Amino acid sequence: MIVIGLTGSIAMGKSATAEIFRSFGVPVFDADSCVHDLIGFNGKLVPIIAKEFPSTFEKKRNVRYINRIKLGNIIFKNDNLKKKLEKIIHPEIGKERKRWKDLAIRQRHKIICYDVPLLYETNGERACDGVVVVSAPLFIQRQRALKRKNMNLQKLNKILKTQMPDEHKRKRADFIVNTGNGLRFSRNQVKKIIKTLTQ
Repeated sequence: MIVIGLTGSIAMGKSATAEIFRSFGVPVFDADSCVHDLIGFNGKLVPIIAKEFPSTFEKKRNVRYINRIKLGNIIFKNDNLKKKLEKIIHPEIGKERKRWKDLAIRQRHKIICYDVPLLYETNGERACDGVVVVSAPLFIQRQRALKRKNMNLQKLNKILKTQMPDEHKRKRADFIVNTGNGLRFSRNQVKKIIKTLTQ
């Protein structure tokens, strides 16, 4: 089985590229979605994170969850707390990914994809046979990012500081998908990558 690592900085079009892989029958493990499940409604990590970050804990009727915006505001200001949170979350993502991969093996998929925003930053490329970096020109990235809810230039710059620069990712990539030229162009690039890896 071939494992693709899919990564890219904020607002580069990674989610859209993951959807293209799915449309070609490649199962995608979404690390962000996994985190949502772990800290969202009655998630597995809610009690542990609530203990470490009490101000982020919220409860509605029988539903307990972590407020992601509050949590984000805390860890963006403090590197030590960010590392503390990562030590809680990353091992659990690893376990969930292993379960997901085992299922993909049983279903006899020839190729699977790990969608991980901080793939290089967490040395996740070691678990992959090839890495696809999703990229776009800086002005397009900014336009896309600033259209997002609760986003401003100051926050965007802070996020970019926590991520490996796009040019460094591109240098380390096995494949690059440029999302700045429209969906059809991106689809053709993904199709070529799958063809190259499966031949």
